Amino acid sequence: MLQFGLGHRFQTMTNNQDVAIFIVDDDPDVRRALKRLLTIVKFRVETFATAEEFLSSGHSWSPGVLILDLRLPGMDGTNLQKALADAGSTLPIVFMTAYEDDGVRQEVMDRGAVAFLQKPVDEQTLLAAIQKASLKANDK
Repeated sequence: MLQFGLGHRFQTMTNNQDVAIFIVDDDPDVRRALKRLLTIVKFRVETFATAEEFLSSGHSWSPGVLILDLRLPGMDGTNLQKALADAGSTLPIVFMTAYEDDGVRQEVMDRGAVAFLQKPVDEQTLLAAIQKASLKANDK
């Protein structure tokens, strides 16, 4: 499970209510903890247990930031990233994983991921990655 503080410093960095965060992680505790943190700092948050659930939601074309687990049942995170790119989606992606793999890290970063974070991730590192991704989304 992830443990977070309140992240007050991030609240002054951007108008968080304008940024939608889409979380795809098969661990319900991780989804719940991330949603709690990001809701506290005023993001709009939607969570999904699988890549397929996210794809069927239609949010791959919505403005926002995707926080994506690497290992998922069914379609994994790298394949979701490929599917989104193949479809022309420019949704910025922040990967989070419990499994460190330098080869996969390089692969997803070369394909445009904003960050590749190791679980457990600290609050400020995650919020900084989201800030970077939201700036990238606004540049599109």
